[in-house]
Parts: sequence; C-alpha cells; structure tokens
Amino acid sequence: MIVLAARLAFENLFAPETRSVFWKVLGLTLLALAIVWFALRGAFNSFVLPWLQSFMPATADWTGWLTLFLAIFAGIALALAMALLISPVTALVAGLFLDDVADVVEKRDYPSDAPGTAMPIAAAMKSSLQFLGVVIVGNIVALFLLFIPGVNLIAFFLVNGYLLGREFFEFAAMRFRSPDEAREFRVKHALTVFLAGLVIAAFLAIPLLNLLTPLFAAGMMVHLHKLISRRESGLQAQAS
Repeated sequence: MIVLAARLAFENLFAPETRSVFWKVLGLTLLALAIVWFALRGAFNSFVLPWLQSFMPATADWTGWLTLFLAIFAGIALALAMALLISPVTALVAGLFLDDVADVVEKRDYPSDAPGTAMPIAAAMKSSLQFLGVVIVGNIVALFLLFIPGVNLIAFFLVNGYLLGREFFEFAAMRFRSPDEAREFRVKHALTVFLAGLVIAAFLAIPLLNLLTPLFAAGMMVHLHKLISRRESGLQAQAS
C-alpha cells in the first residue's frame, strides 16, 4: 500500500494535470529557500563572523589562514543549516498548496469518488504555522544529535519521518473528516503512516529532487488516505 501510494505520487509529479501546481510549489520553495539563505548568510556575516574575528590576533602571520578557515566553516555551517531547514520550508509550502495538490490527485485518480473539502484559508495557515513550529523544534533536536556518531542519520530520518508522516496524513484526512476524526484515524494507522513518513524523509534527503517534496508528500498522503479508507470500507462491507 505504501509502495503503491509512493509510486502514484511520483507519477503525479510530472503529470500534465499537475503542471500548474508543480511550478507554483517549485517556485515558492525556491523563493523561500533563497530568502532563508540570504537571511542566514547576512546574520552570520553581521554577527557571528565579527565575533569570531575578535579572537584573532591582528598581527599574527597565520591570520590569513584563519580567515580562510572561517570562510570554509561558514560555508559548511550554512549548507548544514539549509539541509535542516528544507523540512520546515517543505512544511510551510505544502500547507499552502495541499488542497491544490489534493484536488488534482482526486480528479485524476479518483474521479468517481466525492471530492474532498478544502480547509478554510485561515485554518490552513494556522495549521501550517503550527506544523512549521513543530518541525523546527524537531529538527533542532536532530541537529544536536548530529554530533553523536551512528545516531545522526537515524535521528534525521526518524524525526522527519514521524513529523512529516503525521502532519501530511492528517492534512489529507481532514479533507474528508473533522480534525479530531482525522487525528484518530492517523493514530489507528500509526505504523503505516510512520513508514510512509520515512519514504517522504528519504525523498527529502535526495538533492534537487527534494525541492519537490511538498508536491510528492501531499500527493502520497492523499493516495495513502484513499487506499486505507477503501480497504476499511471493504472490510466493513464484508463484515456486514
């Protein structure tokens, strides 16, 4: 079921029906990452770099080497920060376009089913911001665990797998259920949702392709919710 949902979501990435949403998601993701990059770079150059340079002897012969080291350190630190911030940016962008993605997926792959109901804009924004905060906190925890050998990579996948799986699935479920019902449905299928979240986290770890994570994750969880709901409906029909 998870493999099928992932395959269908990947196919949807480049489907003609998805093209308009594709460019909107990709454009906004790139814009958000560019803003974050310049903000981090400006903060480092304005505050961190002068602070580090204050410890450097002005007349030392190896000042040039230290400056080079600081430049390399800054590049690595910024790259690491951007890698960790892709997940929160994904969360924010997906919250804005989840209903657009869901509409395309439902019309393309489930034309005979009743369409879902889009969340009100205010509720969608509130949910996106709450999710953004949770993902940032989770990735800060993962950042500290990066310094523990053997745990760092596992921490990245576990944290993002759980958070992305939980939130994207609930977003998809809330098109057909109340928030409480969506949460209960997700808890009921917690293992399946978590494993699907690990697939999203793996997608997130692929350079360049991870720019499409909002589109892939939203599509995958729409498919997964549909597949689980259909399976439960079939079991209930058999039981009756």
